[in-house]
Amino acid sequence: MTGKQLGILAAGGSGILLLAAFIFQLIGYAPCAMCIWQLYPHGVAIVAGLLLAVGLPVVLMLVVGACSAITTAAIGVYHTGVERDWWECPTSCTGAGDALSGLSGSALLPSATDEPVNLVMCDEVVWEFLSLSMASWNAIWSGLLTVIWILAIRQALREATTASQIATAADNEN
Repeated sequence: MTGKQLGILAAGGSGILLLAAFIFQLIGYAPCAMCIWQLYPHGVAIVAGLLLAVGLPVVLMLVVGACSAITTAAIGVYHTGVERDWWECPTSCTGAGDALSGLSGSALLPSATDEPVNLVMCDEVVWEFLSLSMASWNAIWSGLLTVIWILAIRQALREATTASQIATAADNEN
């Protein structure tokens, strides 16, 4: 595979992970703040893949994709650590909510109703498979996508070097 093809493959992987996150939302698993943070880099990787497909500079788009994949993997590792109590998370992502227990929804926000809200804290695991949470799975799959992006960069650089050598050889023959 060419570097460009590998990059498009990796972008497709981010697309699948993003689609999976939206499916989880549709079936009732509301995302926490850090879950949402993990989605943005996947979007950037998808855009990088689309820009690769339309012919923008290959190596530049591959680097953007790799940076995006490693970013979402790092957020996934951080989120996993928060869920497993390895370290603290931002105060905006956690809390028992006891301080708000006496307030109604309409008292908290003028446009809110008193309907129950599905509030998810970042330090609580709402779904897991094989003892790994969604954040952990995102970290693993995004780490693998990072490897594909890096392989794509290596391949694209190798292709560029080979093309340069061929051009030099053709110039020398003339």
